[in-house]
Amino acid sequence: METVLSGIRPTGNLHLGNYFGAVKNFLRMQQEYNCYFFIADYHSLTTHPTPADLHGGVKQIFAEYLACGLDPEKATIYIQSDLPEVAELYLLLSMNAYVGELERTVTFKEKIKKQPDNINAGLLTYPVLQAADIIIHKATKVPVGKDQEQHVEMARKFANRFNHMYKVDYFPEPHPFNFGDNLVKIPGLDGSGKMGKSEGNGIYLYDEPSAIKKKIMRAVTDSGPTEPNQEVAEPIKNLFTIMEQVSAPDTLQYFKEKYASCEIRYGDLKKQLVEDVTKFTTPIRERINEIKSDESYLTKVAQMGAEKARESARKTIKEVREIIGFKPF
Repeated sequence: METVLSGIRPTGNLHLGNYFGAVKNFLRMQQEYNCYFFIADYHSLTTHPTPADLHGGVKQIFAEYLACGLDPEKATIYIQSDLPEVAELYLLLSMNAYVGELERTVTFKEKIKKQPDNINAGLLTYPVLQAADIIIHKATKVPVGKDQEQHVEMARKFANRFNHMYKVDYFPEPHPFNFGDNLVKIPGLDGSGKMGKSEGNGIYLYDEPSAIKKKIMRAVTDSGPTEPNQEVAEPIKNLFTIMEQVSAPDTLQYFKEKYASCEIRYGDLKKQLVEDVTKFTTPIRERINEIKSDESYLTKVAQMGAEKARESARKTIKEVREIIGFKPF
């Protein structure tokens, strides 16, 4: 069975875009692959070196993914900092990662523009740590967006470089895992683009009904169609896309027909969307709160995940040390 690995940053909450995009595919993948899902708290320090509540962020995102259906009995779910072996492999790989290639990384170039006062070594070597996360479990599939594909390519490069330098066939090649047609892209409420934390245009699974109503009622629309069967404007198409996921098919069809006949009232469309989104997210929000309040359950899941992940990581580090030449006296 092939191994899949995916990291999750402990910053922000899951929104509808996350749920209908990556999370639903994670739920399918945990049935079909040997999956490792980890909360990337080390990685988060590259942009937030002094987090206000790192533990709280980890706890929140941990509870949210569990509430969405990630199953610790089917997949290995762990916290990155619970694996000291990752830090050791990161160090060893850094010896064979070159400054020039790291400086050419697209995401590094973008980050130094966004945070010119915080160009730290961790930011530069981010791809090395990511490579360590991936190859420590010998993962061959890594679900990533287009913006992260270069990091998987670099992980493949570091794995192959290790094999070549030490004349072994040890690490398999990791490759980006493209969900293809299964990946649903949920747009934001600002009329364009995808739903995202940094864009501030998202509906979060943890949002209270009042917050959901406020966000949806403020969603961007237009002045309405002026002739029958007019092409749907982008902002309205976005609202229809969200409705496709949370509303009944006949409800979606009703509003599409109203648009086509120039009879649509955006206020009614938004009110229906508020009702359907709230109905969809309420059980998830309640489950998140239930999990967060159960400290013993969270501790049990975190410890179980750490033990399973460390079993794999310890084996890799032991063998890597032997290959390089570290031997006890």
